Amino acid sequence: MNGCMKAAGLAKPGQPADMLPKPAQDPAAPPSFEAPGASGAAPSNKFTREILAAQDSITSSKLIALLEADEVFVKFSKAEGDAILARDQEDAEKLAVGIDFAIGKGVLESKEFPPYAQVDVFGKSADQVAAEIVAALGADFQGGVLVLVGLSGTGKGTTVSKLKEMLPSATTWSNGNVFRCLTLLAATQCLQEGLELNKSILTPENISSWMSMLTFGKFESGFDIHVNGLGHDMYVSQVANTVLKGPLIGKNIPTVAEVSQGEVVKFASDACKLMGESGQSVLLEGREQTVNYIVSPHRFELTMSDAKLIGMRRAAQRVGAKAQELIEQVPAAVLRETCEDEVEASIKMALSHLIS
Repeated sequence: MNGCMKAAGLAKPGQPADMLPKPAQDPAAPPSFEAPGASGAAPSNKFTREILAAQDSITSSKLIALLEADEVFVKFSKAEGDAILARDQEDAEKLAVGIDFAIGKGVLESKEFPPYAQVDVFGKSADQVAAEIVAALGADFQGGVLVLVGLSGTGKGTTVSKLKEMLPSATTWSNGNVFRCLTLLAATQCLQEGLELNKSILTPENISSWMSMLTFGKFESGFDIHVNGLGHDMYVSQVANTVLKGPLIGKNIPTVAEVSQGEVVKFASDACKLMGESGQSVLLEGREQTVNYIVSPHRFELTMSDAKLIGMRRAAQRVGAKAQELIEQVPAAVLRETCEDEVEASIKMALSHLIS
């Protein structure tokens, strides 16, 4: 590392860059940032344009290693971590209300759920986390439903992407399109009857009727949701990015979702079960309150034994994205006014922009 990041507060005056604190790492673990090249040479610690452009877990790890002693970054990370925990708590409370509502009207049962196997992601790359889950599934795993939960910032989405590459016939499931289909039918009925779409129309009877117009199965194009009712006859795969992304749908989804969690969860559980039994590896990640009801023996929770790293990962993602934007837009000569290394200059500039 050159002297650039010292100016950003990474080192005390007179402290050589190579004396900066290093992140704790399992001595048995492989190098956490870069794997050796094909020649078998030791990995380089240089933060290259290629690493920044990748915008992946390696980028984030390198950024944390570079900035973890910077007081400004530490403060920014804490704010990001606190915001994540607050949002997660707020989301959990809202989902709990929806689930309790579904239990109250008899759509879901109140019951105990099987425990989740915990996977600590601290100090591990996304590839290592995914490999740990695959190992836990066992060598005889031939498809099924895999449920993944965890706090925001623990890498659920990245882990799902890695698992999709590693598991046989892997696919992902999201409840989003089911909510969109339900909202489409609710909005259509309101338009046909000249009504406003509000909670008065979202009765258990109407929601049950609209759900009966949705069928999940294997059709000519593969597994899909068929919408058939109120003048609609379409498959989600054909309209997911057109009809279901229309403004009438988007603005009404929160209202519909608030009172239909139970119906959508049951639909999702049946759909995932059908795909899993066909030999597909169905990957489902989400909030524990809803995915609890997805029937599967393969249940994993991503945890972070060092909680402050959740905020650091999110902060690193934001700094990395901004740095990539700057290095593409700001002339090299301007970047070098901050630091002779353009990548480190863009990182320093990005952090300054984000806290201003």
